[in-house]
Amino acid sequence: MLEVADALATVLSHSRPLEAEVAVLSAATLGQVLAADIAADADSPPFAKSLRDGYAVRSADCASAGAELTVVEEVPAGKVPTKSVGTGETARIFTGAPIPDGADAVVMQEHTEKLGGGRVRIVDAGVKSRQWVYAQGAEMRAGAVVLAKGTPITPAACGVLASVGQTAVPAFPLPRVGVIVTGDEIVEAGTKPRPGQIRNSNGPMLTALTARAGGRPRYLGIARDDRAVTKSLVGEGLDVSDVVVIAGGMSVGDHDFVPEVLKELGVAIRFRQIRMKPGKPILFGTTEKGTLVFGLPGNPVSAFVGFELFVRPALRILGGHAEAGPRTIRLPLADGLAESTDRPTYRPAKLEPHATGWGVRPLTTTGSPDLASMQRADALLVLPAGDTRAAAGTLADVVLL
Repeated sequence: MLEVADALATVLSHSRPLEAEVAVLSAATLGQVLAADIAADADSPPFAKSLRDGYAVRSADCASAGAELTVVEEVPAGKVPTKSVGTGETARIFTGAPIPDGADAVVMQEHTEKLGGGRVRIVDAGVKSRQWVYAQGAEMRAGAVVLAKGTPITPAACGVLASVGQTAVPAFPLPRVGVIVTGDEIVEAGTKPRPGQIRNSNGPMLTALTARAGGRPRYLGIARDDRAVTKSLVGEGLDVSDVVVIAGGMSVGDHDFVPEVLKELGVAIRFRQIRMKPGKPILFGTTEKGTLVFGLPGNPVSAFVGFELFVRPALRILGGHAEAGPRTIRLPLADGLAESTDRPTYRPAKLEPHATGWGVRPLTTTGSPDLASMQRADALLVLPAGDTRAAAGTLADVVLL
């Protein structure tokens, strides 16, 4: 039985970034990771521009309040100045417009008075050179790398890519993830369960977790407790997926034959149990072509925790992220805690404001089938094996979801 850290290390040792593709810049590329450096094709801004509506001036003319200047032209955004600003002169200017030659500062219009006859008084005292001027190349210089390989494509990154003329970029694809649920007792959510049956919560949950983790989920259905049916469905998943996630059928019961089916399909089993709670019967395997296979427990909270600790990190590496996770920080306990456990335990928990920033409060739960409590969680509180006696304010390890 592996420790959690050793199991994660095994998963990551078999996880490699997928082959890069050309991604057309759109909302669909959000979450993908750049597979090459992106450089600016021009300075940004391409010219020194005004950051305010007002007047472009020579700061030397406005060393003290009350300077009176002659307006030589008006420069709106989108237009190019046609005149230089000389001694005793100014240009009416608007936000985003190029700074005319000769001017080195902008005075906001609120700090001026119109005098008539094409003249204006500067109320500002001690105008400084470069005030309210955004210098050419201040944001980025032509040829400089503005987004490095490994950068996730976020909304801000989309804007940067557009600003340097990149409409299609090399990026790692989102991993394709096949999701399978097992068990004769499972029926789909739209079906009213008969005696002995339960609705399928793992399928929708795991497809949603996959999408949140940066994968492209494909729900493949329910594998009934029939070896041939299970083998057919798992085989389909292996054919069309980079990762296959199977919920249920991982223990040692008479109908838990998923591990044997995986072996028959050429999956090399790397481990089958992890010393943790919930989620001891977690399986990980690989195929010759590099497909990753995760067998998660059927209890939904166990499946959720197993996904967050092992599947999500694998998906991040396949998708080109430099850091696999899971994201673990230390936070103070909101209340005192007294608990005993024979294995490291990952309890659903809630982050909440604390005197020093954020704290963590474990949620009340009835166990690994209690998905209703899990839906309130935004973290997992990590408890070591043995007796834990901790006062409020004690720092504890927390996995962020």
